[in-house]
Amino acid sequence: MSTDPADVPRVSRREFDALFAAVRTWGRWDPADRGAWNRVAPGHVRRAAALVRDGTPVALGRPWDTRPGPDNPRPALHHMTDPGDVEPPEPSAHKDFLGADYHGKAVSHLDALSHIAYRGELYGGVPAREAVGAGGVRFGSVAALGPLVTRGVLLDLPAVLGTDWLEPGRAVRAGDVLAAERELGARIDEGCAVLLRTGRFRRRRELGPWDLDAASAGFHVDAVPLLAERGVGLLGSDGDNDLRPSPVEGLHSPVHTLAITAMGVPLLDNLDLEGLSAACAAAGRHEFLLVVTPLDVPGGTGSPVNPVAVL
Repeated sequence: MSTDPADVPRVSRREFDALFAAVRTWGRWDPADRGAWNRVAPGHVRRAAALVRDGTPVALGRPWDTRPGPDNPRPALHHMTDPGDVEPPEPSAHKDFLGADYHGKAVSHLDALSHIAYRGELYGGVPAREAVGAGGVRFGSVAALGPLVTRGVLLDLPAVLGTDWLEPGRAVRAGDVLAAERELGARIDEGCAVLLRTGRFRRRRELGPWDLDAASAGFHVDAVPLLAERGVGLLGSDGDNDLRPSPVEGLHSPVHTLAITAMGVPLLDNLDLEGLSAACAAAGRHEFLLVVTPLDVPGGTGSPVNPVAVL
């Protein structure tokens, strides 16, 4: 269970490209810019809704973080634009501004299929140079996804391993995923959303922030074929899903590349899964209804989100 990068299996670029080809789903769905989310039909949503038993909602989004730090080099913005006129006539109105460069390590967000290109191509082989411009994207926009509602499965690795968190650099491998399924009694199946808890935010609260680009727990690429075989519709984590340092030669975000660009699976990054971990433990189950409602941004590569799990 070492976190030493030297102990993490390395993957050559040739091996990665073979893996990319093995999990690729290009040409499988129409519309293509919804990717693997095409798997989720009304039946999946009805099945997910049937998981609601006590009606407990758990928000998974982080607080809007305006404080700079090693894991937040581009803080979100929040300021008042109109504090309100206290003089007559009534009522007074109070207005504020929000802004964020949300792709990073601080804002809970959804990555659409336009977010990642590999060797110059987006999902489906769409040339990135033709699809991405200063005014937005013409393929794979977050607006193509719409609201995402499905069955969610929490892979609570610290709970399975009896630890408070996974140390930065700890690789979550295929064997870990299978062990979590067995221990937690929640099987990954077609169209579901898989949420990986590493305990990042508990560690952050107790030990302080750190540079997640330098070291973070996350999926090793050898876990991706299992997720592809099960037909996942959505993948998320309390980190950005990727193991860092990257185990793949010359590639900084291999799980992003495999999930988004090869498989067409949207990603949820930087979820706060601490409350969900506690709620699942109290309920004795690790599956739930998951609702994600991204902003409708035509031409957007993603959106800040505050997903809700309902048990």
